[in-house]
Amino acid sequence: MTVRRLQEKRGWAFNIAVPVIKSFLLSTTRREWIGGDNLPETGGFIVALNHISHLDPLTAAHLVYDHGRKPRYLAKSGLFDNKALGYFLRSAGQIPVKRETRDAVGAYAAAVDAIRAGQCVVIYPEATITRDPGMWPMKAKSGAARIALETGCPVIPVGQWGAQDMLAPYTKNPHLFPRHKVVMRVGEPVDLEDLRTQQRTPAIVNEATDRIMAAITHQLELVRGETAPAERYDMAVQGDRFKKQKKAKGK
Repeated sequence: MTVRRLQEKRGWAFNIAVPVIKSFLLSTTRREWIGGDNLPETGGFIVALNHISHLDPLTAAHLVYDHGRKPRYLAKSGLFDNKALGYFLRSAGQIPVKRETRDAVGAYAAAVDAIRAGQCVVIYPEATITRDPGMWPMKAKSGAARIALETGCPVIPVGQWGAQDMLAPYTKNPHLFPRHKVVMRVGEPVDLEDLRTQQRTPAIVNEATDRIMAAITHQLELVRGETAPAERYDMAVQGDRFKKQKKAKGK
């Protein structure tokens, strides 16, 4: 379902990836995209969305690409450890992130440069698949907010649902047939204008982060027709329930 034609040059990596990934998704998903016109046709911007499955970066890329933009991801550095895969990902413009290390600063700078060059950067503010028992967005990291405040770019919130039915979190056996419905609802840009002129204190960054997550959560509430919990799951306080489950099984 191409909504807009891609204006940028695809490059060899995208020439290989697009036919393969689109063929896979067209055969395994039924798509409902809502509000896609909120994705800018030109200029740099952030797509910020909730994370529910290891497959949802593919469905998110499908949404972005078919609205005429090439997605660039802040991706786990481990994906780049394989030389062949790492070369491919870098050729496709993807940005490796080593979390909680000094190298994360380089990823931040690369994302800022990409946006200033007019590109689309896809960010999962939670930085990992949600641990919330109801699959609602968790408390987020500050990367998307800091990049947005630095560049002044639009932050487009997306609430997505359905990819977890294809591949549940931290499982290895996909369920691809019959085709699953994947819904992505794209909201209007998050209002950060009043924060951009203020000194970038932790309080300001936290406020921007909260606004981004509230916008993502609102879009997901509309998709699911449900109300999210009043407080977001916080892994620093409540722990990683998937690790707890693995330990319990080990016993």
